[in-house]
Amino acid sequence: MAKAEKSTRELIVAAAEKLFYAEGIRAVSVDAVAEAAGVTKRTLYYHFDSKDELIAAYLEGRDQPNLKLFRKWFDAGDGDIADKVEAIFVNLARAARHPKWKGCGFLRTSAELANMPGHPAIRIGAAHKKKFEAWIAETFTEAGVAEPAVLAKQILLLLDGSFAVVLLHRDPNYMEVAGKAAATLVRVALAGANPKAPSEHAAASF
Repeated sequence: MAKAEKSTRELIVAAAEKLFYAEGIRAVSVDAVAEAAGVTKRTLYYHFDSKDELIAAYLEGRDQPNLKLFRKWFDAGDGDIADKVEAIFVNLARAARHPKWKGCGFLRTSAELANMPGHPAIRIGAAHKKKFEAWIAETFTEAGVAEPAVLAKQILLLLDGSFAVVLLHRDPNYMEVAGKAAATLVRVALAGANPKAPSEHAAASF
């Protein structure tokens, strides 16, 4: 019985994810989600107390898969850590060229719920962005980058900024340009952490 209930819940969340991402959370009714999931509205409300709870489940379901994908793109990138950071943006640009791409589900949902800062989906979205920031900061720390926490925030700003601009202009090139900017920031931070030792002549100069 528990297994059947779990599979039904997953079916509902999968339907909600598809509809919410494609059309937005406000444009999609609970009835539409139930119909897409092949369940009754009553069954949907058996698993979720409200539409707000369903929205939160939708974003929660995207959390770990998205973070895992970022890590995969980073690890698969060729070159140094700056190149690997840029690889995240390059792969995002490739994804943005897909006709069904609708931007960042976390950012779009937060925009739709801007007047509801206490909404559980807002907290989930904020936590997701913090997880990305913490992961990339830890990666920078291990690489000996100067001020890793600050650099992580800069990379996140470039990432989310590119999401917004590409969604507006429908031009993934902005994401690639943001990736080059991110790589430059990483290289500057690396250079700051590992300054070249001054030569004897330079040391003697005033």
